Amino acid sequence: MRNTIKTATIALAAGALALGLTACGGDDEEAFTVAASPVPHAEILNYVKDNLAKDEGLKLEVKEFTDYVTPNTATEDGSVDANFFQTQPYLDDFNKKNKTHIVSVVSVHLEPLGLYSKKADSADALAKGATVAVPNDAVNEARALRLLDAEGIITLKEGAGSTATVADIAKNPKELKFKELEAAQLPRSLDDVEAAVINGNYAIEADLKPAEDALVLESPKDNPNTNLLAVKKGHENDEDVKKLAKLLTSPEVKKFIADKYDGSVIASF
Repeated sequence: MRNTIKTATIALAAGALALGLTACGGDDEEAFTVAASPVPHAEILNYVKDNLAKDEGLKLEVKEFTDYVTPNTATEDGSVDANFFQTQPYLDDFNKKNKTHIVSVVSVHLEPLGLYSKKADSADALAKGATVAVPNDAVNEARALRLLDAEGIITLKEGAGSTATVADIAKNPKELKFKELEAAQLPRSLDDVEAAVINGNYAIEADLKPAEDALVLESPKDNPNTNLLAVKKGHENDEDVKKLAKLLTSPEVKKFIADKYDGSVIASF
């Protein structure tokens, strides 16, 4: 009986010690979770996680998503703490259409949108009546059409801006046909269409080099389409949010972007 009591006492003491260690935090500290597109967003975040976060006292977890919807819905419902994948025009449109409450924290980089082709070696060489694929979400479709307009490939109606659609094309000298596809599917469409306007992150994932492979490429000058760290409204000043914002706009990250992406991704700070 005495041995049984002694054994039980030791077990209780060990349990209390383990509980005490857990309560102190240690390795069980909750991570700050960010939803991100794989390239370049998750790559940039993983650089921060592996090289900078520890010294700032930030435990960072990166969750990758390949679509443009889930990162925002997950941020809205609290499944993740923040996201890093989108532009301000896209965010504004998403909030309006979905009644979400996501806000920008800091601008990090620009991924220039580009026109790519496996069949033509220049924009002028696009065949008459060729099919050009464009993103099917409102903001990126308008952005794609404005790129083609800026390069003289089409002419948009006066006043067509951030909500431009193919219905707003006033002049189409090559009689191009437009195929609207989910942004993530555009690189794969290059085998089936004459050309495609592809978001920078999806181009890089498909081993395209925007600075070299694009027939035409968005100019970074006065470009509103920089990519943002975003959180649910009310969390902008959370300690971990401020830490991550500081690290994402650090000289180290600026150099990482310049070295790794060689002009295909451009720091915006």
